[in-house]
Amino acid sequence: MTWIKPSFLWMMYRCGWAAKAGQETVLAVEIGREGFEWALRHACLSSYQPGVHPDRATWQREVKRSPTRVQWDPERDLCLQPLPYRSLQLGLAGEAARRYADEWTVAIRDVTPLAHEIHGLVRDGDLDAARRLLPREQPYPAAEELLSNLRP
Repeated sequence: MTWIKPSFLWMMYRCGWAAKAGQETVLAVEIGREGFEWALRHACLSSYQPGVHPDRATWQREVKRSPTRVQWDPERDLCLQPLPYRSLQLGLAGEAARRYADEWTVAIRDVTPLAHEIHGLVRDGDLDAARRLLPREQPYPAAEELLSNLRP
């Protein structure tokens, strides 16, 4: 499964500012809105949630037939500490992974130098300068029907 992590700081948490073994390169992959929304429409939650799913067996059937999975992980601050709200992580398998690679990808940029620069500023305690370098992120304006069955 391939995971889309739309949050820069969550990705920095995951890869340790591009310093963890095997995760020394960080790529920003831009995909089209149509592809992202296809993935959301075909997604299910990555874990069973009472109240969202009628029962565990129903959730297990959904997981087996869904080409995409959603999980919600705590967003991170510049020091990579958890914040009181969550960011979406979108897992792609099968048809979704193929579409991602062959149809949805618009651009790929190596943001490893940016990760290292921001991390250096954080280490030096210059959080204001680090914050100014962060990629601009904003909540995704998804229609309610895209997320209604994906909230824990």
